[in-house]
Amino acid sequence: MSDQITGTTAADIADSVRGLRERGVLRAGSPLPPVRELATTLGVNRNTAVAAYRQLAQAGLVISRGRAGTVIAGLESVAQEGYASDTVLRDVGTGNPDPRLIPDPSPALATVAGRPVLYGEPVIDPGLQDWAREWIAHDLGHLDFGITVTSGAVDAVERLLAQALMRDDAVALEDPCFLASIHTVRLGGYRAVPVPVDEQGMTVEGLRAALDAGVRAVICTPRAQNPTGASLTAARAAELRAVLAAHPYALIIEDDHFSMLSQRPYESLIGPDHRRFALVRSVSKFLGPDMCLAIAATDATTAERLAMRLSPGTTWVSHLLQRLTLTQLTDESVLARIADAREHYAARNSAFASRLREHGLDSPATDGLSLWIELPKPARIVAERLMRRGWLARTGDDFALDERADPSRHLRLTVHDLSEDDTATLVADLVSAAR
Repeated sequence: MSDQITGTTAADIADSVRGLRERGVLRAGSPLPPVRELATTLGVNRNTAVAAYRQLAQAGLVISRGRAGTVIAGLESVAQEGYASDTVLRDVGTGNPDPRLIPDPSPALATVAGRPVLYGEPVIDPGLQDWAREWIAHDLGHLDFGITVTSGAVDAVERLLAQALMRDDAVALEDPCFLASIHTVRLGGYRAVPVPVDEQGMTVEGLRAALDAGVRAVICTPRAQNPTGASLTAARAAELRAVLAAHPYALIIEDDHFSMLSQRPYESLIGPDHRRFALVRSVSKFLGPDMCLAIAATDATTAERLAMRLSPGTTWVSHLLQRLTLTQLTDESVLARIADAREHYAARNSAFASRLREHGLDSPATDGLSLWIELPKPARIVAERLMRRGWLARTGDDFALDERADPSRHLRLTVHDLSEDDTATLVADLVSAAR
């Protein structure tokens, strides 16, 4: 392949590779020659070849896979959260909240219209900003932080990475990982560096290795990690903060998606002297996915950059949506409904896990909307057997970052909305499928 690439400058070499890609000579996944080989073939300095590959990576045209070399980038398919389309099976892998437990916004809608907001006015509703600052200060009160409102947690993470990173920069992600984070990192052209997760959250050695590998951002779920349900313990959080203390400018993004529904206390990676951080709390799990709003509490510099990042396109989140969110979150009846939902998810998941343990299947007592079921055999086999019984489950393979890992032996199941009869049937079918 190196004999088809031409050029004597980095720009010319990059243009040559781009042309080969556009003509179909190079396709997604096609390997490019090693830098040393390309430099020798073209008679250029090795640094020239490195610069050409860097330009291609920053443009999203190639992906560096370390020792595995550099390949032409493609649109890699990524599993998505939510209901599967075009299936007649009972979907128990959705990761969705129970719609019956989402507060009805109708009573609040008539009260939120108010005066129209015009161009150039403050982008955050003052009432929501005050409420959010008080909410966040309970956990980050020892830090100086600014408040930004975004169109959901995924939007916040995407904008946070974009204001801090360039294409091909490395990002530490939990492994197994939330599907939206995988998607966001891949589409942004960043390199995902896996950090293993155990029952206490991100592992210390995994984070240390990722930082040694040069990651510029760390995305962590402090509680109800998706898919495992793990939450950071106080001891683990302290160990992770100690590791991060030597990297104060690495951007820490904490996606506290389950905040108001969590049974666990909030523990943080953000140390008192850390310079770049963001705590993101979406309202989608307790007010519903269609309430596309998240609060981002960040250091002052990141807040300023994030506000600028909002400017070119979506300049603000609808003030009607902001007012509706505030009205609901200051309504005692809505807060009581959220509390009921918190108890419901915990009780139903605990009861299902208890039934499985009676049959020798391990599902630890974790937090979140779903259960992480450990199996005695590869999850794909069990999932296929469940399909023949009418169930659609989500295997742990969808959430894996390390392509070299063995096939997953975990299922993520969303069971909190099943009837008693359906619960009994699924337990029996799962036990049978796992034999």
